[in-house]
Amino acid sequence: MRKSVCQRLIAIASVVKLNPYSTPRSYTVMASNSATPPVTVQSLNPKVLKCEYAVRGEIVSVAQKLQQDLQANPGSHPFQEVLALCDHPALLDKRETNTLFSADSIKRALMILDQIPGRATGAYSHSQGIKGLRDTIASGIEARDGFPADPNDIFLTDGASPGVHMMMQLLIRSENDGILCPIPQYPLYSASIALHGGTLVRYYLDEATGWGLEVSELKKQLEAARQKGITVRALVAINPGNPTGQVLDEENQRQIVDFCKKEGLVLLADEEDIHKNFFLQVYQENIYAPDKKFHSFKKICRSMGYGDKDIPLVSFQSVSKGYHGECGKRGGYMEVTGFSSQVREQFYKVASVNLCSNISGQILASLVMSPPKVGDESYDAYLCERDGILKSLARRAKTLEDAFNSLEGVSCNKAEGAMYLFPQIKLPKKAIKAAEEAKKAADTYYAIRLLNATGVVMVPGSGFGQVPGTWHFRCTILPQEDKIPAIVSQLTDFHTSFMNEFRD
Repeated sequence: MRKSVCQRLIAIASVVKLNPYSTPRSYTVMASNSATPPVTVQSLNPKVLKCEYAVRGEIVSVAQKLQQDLQANPGSHPFQEVLALCDHPALLDKRETNTLFSADSIKRALMILDQIPGRATGAYSHSQGIKGLRDTIASGIEARDGFPADPNDIFLTDGASPGVHMMMQLLIRSENDGILCPIPQYPLYSASIALHGGTLVRYYLDEATGWGLEVSELKKQLEAARQKGITVRALVAINPGNPTGQVLDEENQRQIVDFCKKEGLVLLADEEDIHKNFFLQVYQENIYAPDKKFHSFKKICRSMGYGDKDIPLVSFQSVSKGYHGECGKRGGYMEVTGFSSQVREQFYKVASVNLCSNISGQILASLVMSPPKVGDESYDAYLCERDGILKSLARRAKTLEDAFNSLEGVSCNKAEGAMYLFPQIKLPKKAIKAAEEAKKAADTYYAIRLLNATGVVMVPGSGFGQVPGTWHFRCTILPQEDKIPAIVSQLTDFHTSFMNEFRD
């Protein structure tokens, strides 16, 4: 269709800055090849420039360039049957499906599809997530903790990150608002606080006691922040630790709850990382220390006598970091308790801006909280796969821990849970000087040298925060078990060569 005269005038006006509805006068045509781009780094939001995210930073960028020719090795997962049937419901009408899929997977897919608007995973849902799936998750939480859970307290999210960003957006009003975060910490928190214009209030974990969380340190940092005029709104507790992998004991958790109650802080509980006590819920089965057991902060609060309205608590969960590791599905949830109905309305309003989380991720989150049970056709295969993976992770963690502790100048705390080790490395002065000349942090310099020499990727501790004057790196235990010996050998050879090169 041809444009009207008016439309053409408006189109011309957009180029020459002419108001088509005014009396024509002289005008200047804008140059199309301006020397200054319309968007430069200097013109970006300074909050974006301030935030850093080490796990996707310089080391990973270098690694990605080195692995362009590598192919991913996809694994299998029992939950994939249900997801496949939900994504393609027509399979349920085919005779072959009964031989290709387990009976309980078919039954569950039919039940889930009945809960989805339009029976299609491509549809929108309620902004908190599909009600039937939230019912399933609430039942799982109740079975895990032994205390009631309300599906209306659950917000399904695309992994844990959107929930964290939502809470920062709600709590942070200006740079005068602070959030207490552990150091070392997963950089999602420092990045999110920076993006939303708040202040990161650091509290240091005690490496000498296995990355313990001391309440005396919390009090010290809270008081120091308040003396600077910062209003501390919340405390982040990561259990088990990321990147440190430690598991909080029950008494320590009680102290944290009492501290938040006394000081009027929201408790933001990142509980993405454990699994061995009831069923698979993020890392909540990845516990390798026989004397440690996962307890959710909600369970701790209720066991201490605090009710639903007594203490503001937000628990973040994700399907990314359990033994199943379905990080690309982007499934997770946050459970929100202890807030007034007026505040809850604002939570929902912010959630509704994003319409809803992806449906496949919602389904997976519900499956993680309600895995196959005894008597289900898929139970034996599920149990075999789960236990095999968890035992392998425990062996990998111990092998790498021992390897790090055998290296000159390296010490590594025992792996208690999650997927990480966070060893400390004492670098020679010559290496630190070489890093300064290269304009890099010393642990970053070491990590880049290691990557280029061996292909082994470790994220520098400086990206997670550390006590000034110390150097660390985060290592995952995720490589296939049969590759661990070769990795240890490469790491040992490189480290020996590096230390000899820079020996003081």
